[in-house]
Order: sequence, then C-alpha cells, then structure tokens
Amino acid sequence: MNAEEVQALISAGLPMADDIGFTVEKVRPGFARARVPFSEKSLRPGGTLSGPTQMALADAAMYAAILATLEKAEMAVTSNLSINFLQKPAAADLVAEAVVLRMGRRLAFCEVRLLSGEGEEEQLVAHVTGSYALPSRG
Repeated sequence: MNAEEVQALISAGLPMADDIGFTVEKVRPGFARARVPFSEKSLRPGGTLSGPTQMALADAAMYAAILATLEKAEMAVTSNLSINFLQKPAAADLVAEAVVLRMGRRLAFCEVRLLSGEGEEEQLVAHVTGSYALPSRG
C-alpha cells in the first residue's frame, strides 16, 4: 500500500484522524511517517501539546506502519501503548516515525519517535512503544 491508500483507510475507519489533521506522509513495509499540524486546540496549560494529541499521533502512525506492511489488516487493534515524554514540544507540527520491530502471527510490536520542529531543528520529544493485535490471516 502507498501513503494515499493508507491515509484513505485510516480516514474511513477512524474519522477522528481527520479532526486532528492526521496525515500519512510516507510508508513502506515496516515504516510510516505521519504528521499532525500544530493547532492551538491541542495545547494544554503551560503551552505544550497535550499528551492525548501525542498519543493519538503515535497510535495512528503504528497503525499506518502495520497497514503498509500487511494486506487486509484494517481490523488490527492497539493492545498496548507506552509513552515517555522527553521534552516539551515546540509550537509546531508534530511528526511521528513508526517502525514495526516484529510482526508475529497475532501481535505486531512497534516503536515510534515523536518529533517537533522543522528540518534541522527537529527534536525528539517522545518515545513510544506499543503492540497491535492482528486479525486472523487464514
């Protein structure tokens, strides 16, 4: 699947992704890069992007990486997500780079780097690990 196909599947199955501006930028088997544009609505007290915004991006990026890897995986669901907030994100778009670490028969294990800033100024702001329960591939 390409980025546009993955984007269409996510938009159709999870309308909230469109509400936060979730965009799949790039995919290849085992990898996805996605973005959520900066929005004042995503700020929390202290002027930082909210944890739920960061977690939503990480979760959706993992899903995108799985969809890019497996055909017919729309029914894959999050089974675990752990996030470490490393530093305050800038008032800029948030980018996720998701990698599938291991694709088993029933579970996929992923890692996500959440980045804030632009170009050379991109900073790692959170590290995420998670797993997805996979649909039967029989």
